[in-house]
Amino acid sequence: MLREHSGWIAFAAIVLVILLALGIAGWAGMRGGSSGGAHRGRRWGRRPHRNEFRPEGTVSETPTRRAAIIINPTKFDDLDSVKKQISEESKALGWSEPLFIETTAEDTGQGQAREALERQVDVVCPLGGDGTVRAVAEILAGSDTPMGLLPGGTGNLLARNLDLPVDDLSDALRVALTGQNKRVDVGRLTIDQSGEHERPATHVFLVMAGLGFDAAIMADAPEGLKAKVGPAAYVVSGARNLRGPQFKVRVKIDDQEEFSRRARTVVIGNCGKLLGGLVLMPEAELDDGLLDTVILSPQGVAGWAAVAARIATKRRKGHRRVDHYTHEAIRIRADRPQEVQIDGDTLGKARAINAEIVPGALVVRVGSPD
Repeated sequence: MLREHSGWIAFAAIVLVILLALGIAGWAGMRGGSSGGAHRGRRWGRRPHRNEFRPEGTVSETPTRRAAIIINPTKFDDLDSVKKQISEESKALGWSEPLFIETTAEDTGQGQAREALERQVDVVCPLGGDGTVRAVAEILAGSDTPMGLLPGGTGNLLARNLDLPVDDLSDALRVALTGQNKRVDVGRLTIDQSGEHERPATHVFLVMAGLGFDAAIMADAPEGLKAKVGPAAYVVSGARNLRGPQFKVRVKIDDQEEFSRRARTVVIGNCGKLLGGLVLMPEAELDDGLLDTVILSPQGVAGWAAVAARIATKRRKGHRRVDHYTHEAIRIRADRPQEVQIDGDTLGKARAINAEIVPGALVVRVGSPD
């Protein structure tokens, strides 16, 4: 009987780890597409927005405040009804008719965010999954224009980490239009596919980026199965990748001496909260000017069970299969190509990734303090 119960405990632990990967992805399969294009050479300033830290209800000096709503139309069965609700509630809050801009398969938010900035709106609100939020943030980072988070996906991980409404569009819109501004950090990830620094691509991430197991789960989930069963497809993919081999990484943190580790996955986080109350990085904060990295190196089912228990208890230290580091920059070189994900978007395989924090690069609209 004890052996039977141990098997179920191990199974539950494995499911927890797979759900962890799903949390990192923000239910990537439910988001419909990734944000395309590399972001190169942006200079991100720190000049405060003119509305920063103003009291609730005084978010603009002009009488014709206007929001841009960047919508992923694949998220809604009745898009006209959603637009009507936003328009009516915006007017009730003293704002003019919003500027609605829809994303496309070819442009998942960057071009729309540029258009919004050119139209000089007061706030830009992505209404889609985490991929839409990241695409918009990639353009807003370094500007003075705040981003208001509206719940359009299943993950909404940035909003969850900021304790913003994720289940009610009206509540989220009220915060976006009448809340206060908060500067948050942005992660910048450089991906080198060859490991030889040949034309590396740079991307922004807001929540987490991963190398190894978590990214492999997302990359290997069959598209047909995702369409039929949704997130359950990732459980299938996770089980298939569970017994995969470890890989060797060389890690350099800030100016410290480089060291080597064997790993199954490396996760770099700007914040630590996932779906379902899971917290991978208990001390990670969006405005602390630091990144947190977790290296997981389990071996076999028992190893995954131990890792799952460590994550469930929210302890930062204390297990040899889980290493946690805090830093401003990190460089990771793998001995062979590994899958890479960034806020749930898979980006293919790479031999090397570099991540650095850009403190206070993005202005986000949050609720007023109690």
